[in-house]
Amino acid sequence: MRFWHFWLNSFILASQYNPPRFVELLMLLLAIAMLAIASILPDRPYLILGLSLVVGASISILVREAIAPSPQTRMTQLTALLLLFISLYGFADLIYTL
Repeated sequence: MRFWHFWLNSFILASQYNPPRFVELLMLLLAIAMLAIASILPDRPYLILGLSLVVGASISILVREAIAPSPQTRMTQLTALLLLFISLYGFADLIYTL
């Protein structure tokens, strides 16, 4: 129980310290869950929701880094661009298969 209390306090502290980064983390965690469900169940809504969460999180990361750069700006921007291109490719593949 003490372990879960520690994690809950860590999440609360992280959400208060840097709310945009916390929201981006939640979006990416939900995207991972949706894409994992989409790989098990062949339903398109899970895939579309997961890809749209990745697009939203990566655009949010790019905007946040443009406004207030962090010490590892270049790596963060490259990772966000990579996620954005992969998710846009996934959307293009979905449109092509329709």
